[in-house]
Amino acid sequence: MACRILCLPMPTAGILIIGNEILSGKVKDTNSPYLCEELRSIGVDVERILTIPDVIETIAEDVRTLSRSYDFVFTSGGIGPTHDDLTMDGVALAFDRKIERSESIAGRIERAQGSPPNEAQLKMAMVPEDAQLVDAGDLWFPVVIVENVHIFPGIPELLRKKFESIRNRFRGVPVLLKKVFVKRRESDIAQDLHDLLAEFPELMLGSYPRIGEESFQVMLTLESRDPGYLQQSLDSLLARLPEDAIARVE
Repeated sequence: MACRILCLPMPTAGILIIGNEILSGKVKDTNSPYLCEELRSIGVDVERILTIPDVIETIAEDVRTLSRSYDFVFTSGGIGPTHDDLTMDGVALAFDRKIERSESIAGRIERAQGSPPNEAQLKMAMVPEDAQLVDAGDLWFPVVIVENVHIFPGIPELLRKKFESIRNRFRGVPVLLKKVFVKRRESDIAQDLHDLLAEFPELMLGSYPRIGEESFQVMLTLESRDPGYLQQSLDSLLARLPEDAIARVE
């Protein structure tokens, strides 16, 4: 059972954060941490995150590269009504598609506001040809999907609602986590960690020293998709460490 789970290839993902405001530091990116955490919880391995400016050619190049490299691609930002919202154009260029007005989206805008959309609003109805439109819960604007690229807004609240509405499309085998808080310096337990990995080579092991913490000096994280393998590795680690070195286990 452990071999089947540990050897099973997991879906992979790349994340593309688009916006000059992120690169300039005017706005803090909270979308990629959210996507990483959510995707990991459902068994999708995020293998790359890129942050790029609002430049059509740059968007197209990186969308094309990520699309070829990973099972899923998630973009964030650049899909509003203003001059610097260029993500749809970049995605269209990436796949050599025309950009065209979606009458479905235009109709959604009109129904949402109770009046015909103006020119700025109609810009939000421009999508790559043959794009897939997926309803996003109670939001009027759908998730736009082109090939394996899922196009999300940059506004964190909207991105989260849209992702929640389609998260079941990406499910793999979730990663399970155990945390061990140790009252020793990292250098004191380094050999124990090396030995643990020699015994459990498929374990995802992290070691994170903390400064200024009163109750512990290092937080260890043990991760695996197989619950039995994770528990065995945890038991082995706890047996290697002195009893008084363990602050707590979570």
